[in-house]
Amino acid sequence: MDGISVDALHRREGSKLQRFLLRRLGNPTDAADATQETYLRMLAALSRTRVEHPPALLFRIAHNVALRTRNRRRLEHRLFADEGEVDLAEAIDGFALPERQLIARQELKRLAAAVDELPPRCRKVFLLSRFDHIANGEIATRLGISRNMVEKHIIKALLHCRRRLGDF
Repeated sequence: MDGISVDALHRREGSKLQRFLLRRLGNPTDAADATQETYLRMLAALSRTRVEHPPALLFRIAHNVALRTRNRRRLEHRLFADEGEVDLAEAIDGFALPERQLIARQELKRLAAAVDELPPRCRKVFLLSRFDHIANGEIATRLGISRNMVEKHIIKALLHCRRRLGDF
């Protein structure tokens, strides 16, 4: 997380985050629960990717947690108030959470930067292989190099990306 720990983030943003969630949820108990969930999701996000702006992500996650909490509270009220049929699809949390999308975009940016760092020929071979799904033999023919050299370029690119991104 580039020089800031979750503890430091909590010390710096904790009271502001608590007020933020209290305003959105309207009661201290829900706000406290949402604060804990926000930090748990933040920890999960940090375990998967490097975060460029931790406070911004923290409050984006908090916003999403607050929305989900309010929606869940409304659904529970409708379920237990015996207001007739309830669409249970509303009860299912979405798989593509906005914070997951943000993390995926950041990882994609990091991958693109790592690929851009490759030498031109190596980058071309890697893109043809991994993104255009062209066979090594066809790449060799197109570029006028040996199949063995294609494989060396791909290995070099994969090792470079793995070093830059962690596991790729």
